Amino acid sequence: MKIYINGKFYDKKDAKISVFDHGLLYGDGVFEGIRSYNRLVFKLKEHIDRLFESAHSIMLAIPLTKEQLIKATLLTLKENNLKDAYVRLVVTRGEGDLGLDPRKCKGCATIVIIADKVALYPEKLYKEGLKIVTVPTIRNLPEALNPQIKSLNYLNNILAKIEALNAGCDEAIMLDSLGYVAECTGDNIFIAKQSHLYTPPQCMGTLRGITRDTVLEIARKNKIPVHEHVLTRHEVYISDECFLTGTAAEIIPVVEVDGRIIGSGKPGKFTLNLTKKFKELTTREGVKY
Repeated sequence: MKIYINGKFYDKKDAKISVFDHGLLYGDGVFEGIRSYNRLVFKLKEHIDRLFESAHSIMLAIPLTKEQLIKATLLTLKENNLKDAYVRLVVTRGEGDLGLDPRKCKGCATIVIIADKVALYPEKLYKEGLKIVTVPTIRNLPEALNPQIKSLNYLNNILAKIEALNAGCDEAIMLDSLGYVAECTGDNIFIAKQSHLYTPPQCMGTLRGITRDTVLEIARKNKIPVHEHVLTRHEVYISDECFLTGTAAEIIPVVEVDGRIIGSGKPGKFTLNLTKKFKELTTREGVKY
């Protein structure tokens, strides 16, 4: 494995950053997870745009242009000779001291690009569906740390993930401060009811998911009515279908929530049809490398 750090490639064992880097000390940075299929990088521009938006929001200057960062991502994929890959693109504030003051981070931000294979969930769960649970840890308040900033500070999500694992589940529903469904620890959430598709709005403590937006686009093109509004757990419990979306997860069905069986207890036609169309899209859209 070859890892890109600030313009150079290093073997995995030699890929290092300073222990004084603010990304390590304080989670002071942003990241993106990007997917390639058969040497086509899916939604690369959208991921780079979101990375720059996150960086701008935390006043982090990325020392490369968008075009240069795209080239660096493609070069990393070529260097690792991966046909299908998951790319983790990380930008930190850079090396500073043990204090919080970002002005003391000297030099440019640290850019790290890692390309590898990924399997977020076992293949069995894509066929049989996930069992998930609502956890006590709520999603960060937008006024505290806006979830639309894809920052390196993921402790909120990790605590919720721990609670899910302790409950014997692979994933968790996180609520917002008002008790509405926000998202899962690493994925957006959808439900289907009476041939309509529903997902929480971006303003309610959720990340603007690129796979989420792709699913909404597919649904609209196929004349499926879509609604972005607040959801309660009750609405999830009585839904006909439920599924999660994310770059690493793609589209994965959910068949049980908090002990309640969803629909027939098996992946439904909406989920399967959207998954099929999503996979077709990944075979023909993307930036080639």
